[in-house]
Amino acid sequence: MRSKPSAGIAKAMASCFGIGYVPVAPGTAGSLCALALGFVLVKYAGFRPSHFAVLAAITLLPGVWAAGAMARSEGQTDPPKVVIDEAIGQWVTLAGATSLVWKSWLAAFLLFRLMDIWKPPPVRGLEVWPGGLGIVADDVAAGLYGALVLFMAGCFNLY
Repeated sequence: MRSKPSAGIAKAMASCFGIGYVPVAPGTAGSLCALALGFVLVKYAGFRPSHFAVLAAITLLPGVWAAGAMARSEGQTDPPKVVIDEAIGQWVTLAGATSLVWKSWLAAFLLFRLMDIWKPPPVRGLEVWPGGLGIVADDVAAGLYGALVLFMAGCFNLY
C-alpha cells in the first residue's frame, strides 16, 4: 500500500529533512540545524533577530501539522524524530538577541536547550495539548523563556 504524498512531506518537514533521524540527541541536532540555517540567512539574506520571529511564525502552523502527522504515523505522542519543534523554538530564542555575534549564537543555543530540557512552568504543561500543537507549543514557550533571558543579557551588554 502506497502512502499519501502528504505523509512524505510531513515526515520531511517534521524531521527537518532527516536531521531528526540522527541516532543520538536528535533534539540537539535539530537546534543546531536551525542555528546553521539561521547563520546562512544572516550572512546571505541579511536576517536580523526580528526576522527569526517572523520565520518561527511562518513555520508554526505547517510545523504543528507536520509534527502531528508524523506522531500519528509513528504511533507516539512526541516521537524523537520530530525536530521541527526544536527548530521553531530555537528561532524564537534567536529573536530575543540584541545583536548577532558568536556569544549570542552560543547563548541562544544553550538557553534554548536548557529551557527545553528543564521545562519551567508552564512549559511542561503545554506538552499535554493534543497532537502537533502539544509537540510544538512547549518548544515555543521554552524559546520565549530563552529569548527573554537572551534579550536581558544583551541589554546588560553581556555579549
